[in-house]
Amino acid sequence: PGQISNGYSPVLDCHTAHVACKFADIQEKMDRRSGKKLEDNPKFVKTGDACIVKLEPTKPMCVESFTLYPPLGRFAVRDMRQTVAVGVIKSTIAAELPGKK
Repeated sequence: PGQISNGYSPVLDCHTAHVACKFADIQEKMDRRSGKKLEDNPKFVKTGDACIVKLEPTKPMCVESFTLYPPLGRFAVRDMRQTVAVGVIKSTIAAELPGKK
């Protein structure tokens, strides 16, 4: 308790969507105030830490980068109805889904 590591799968609330997401890769831990990088590829982050993470949703969800469209760029991470983390989306990777053209 009190720490998040790779493989953690909470619910991500973004705008009106509630989708389970997996913390695929914690890329870097940074200073909350200055934004300076403290550590590359940390094993876990603790309460009060700031980090950049790659999240993978289990279902398709509509999100956008915070700089392009702020309402779809904010999210909250919840586990058992308790807010675990909040953040903004720095970038997105669009998935190419097979289907109608």
